[in-house]
Amino acid sequence: MKGAVAAAIAILAVISLVAHQGQAVTCGQVDAALVPCISYLAGHGGDSPSPACCSGVKAVKNMAQTTADKRACCSCVKAAANRYADLKDAAAQSLPTKCGVQMDIPVSRTVDCDK
Repeated sequence: MKGAVAAAIAILAVISLVAHQGQAVTCGQVDAALVPCISYLAGHGGDSPSPACCSGVKAVKNMAQTTADKRACCSCVKAAANRYADLKDAAAQSLPTKCGVQMDIPVSRTVDCDK
């Protein structure tokens, strides 16, 4: 019985987190999702991003459902890209495609997130 109650509470907690994530995207969430991509984006991860990186790219796409969320994600991605001097622009631009994700958010240092 205790296991069923614990499972129900865990399910409710996950649902609550998912519901709240859609309300406001933070740079902490975006950064955490894309951390596994750093070595690939710096040119140290081979020709393909890792499965963990692609999971992060998909997570960012799922965070960016509204126009406001897309702008917030874009600003976070742009800020993160500017923190890494060795980020390879070609790797950044190809990241969504290599992960099989259609993104409205470019990974770029120079993107205008208001458009």
